[in-house]
Amino acid sequence: AVAPVVKALGAEHADRLSSRATDIFCGGTPQQARATARAALGEAPVDVIAQEAAGRQKRLLVSDMDSTLIGQECIDELAAVHDLKPRVAAITERAMRGELDFAAALTERVALLADIPAASVDRLLDSVITLSPGAATMVATLKAHDVRTVLVSGGFTLFAEPIAARLGMDAAFANRLLVADGMLSGGVAEPILGADAKRERL
Repeated sequence: AVAPVVKALGAEHADRLSSRATDIFCGGTPQQARATARAALGEAPVDVIAQEAAGRQKRLLVSDMDSTLIGQECIDELAAVHDLKPRVAAITERAMRGELDFAAALTERVALLADIPAASVDRLLDSVITLSPGAATMVATLKAHDVRTVLVSGGFTLFAEPIAARLGMDAAFANRLLVADGMLSGGVAEPILGADAKRERL
């Protein structure tokens, strides 16, 4: 698939990044390059991303965690410990319909987690939570190019910090579940980290 694109673009050079990815360097605008590459590829199931050379080298990655760096939603997996997943999902659905804002929905869902052993998190991290395909490679590649990598999640530090450490990321920010006598209390520390806090961290 690469050779026709290189020819069509009159590329200066191409760097094979892996068996599934290639960097192609050419003249013209990103819009022109994208259209030319797309035409050369026809119906081939290939993603085309075109960008200016200036500023192409990134210096910072800020990433979400749930269903992004990992394949699960941590609050759902915690809820499953006490068969609470349907009740948590119902609150999430109300939030998706705009009936609750993020902070209210999180507070209501976390309240259902009261009396779940905090040690359940370790078991979930060991046996349920999985890294998304490519997440480790992405972070390792960025780190090799001196890019700062930061996890910022509306989820929980009990998951975010170990996941960030597993990936070798520079920092992790998330909400802190309150724990008393080894059990989740059903509370979350203020202020709640949502969209505004993500913007502030960025």
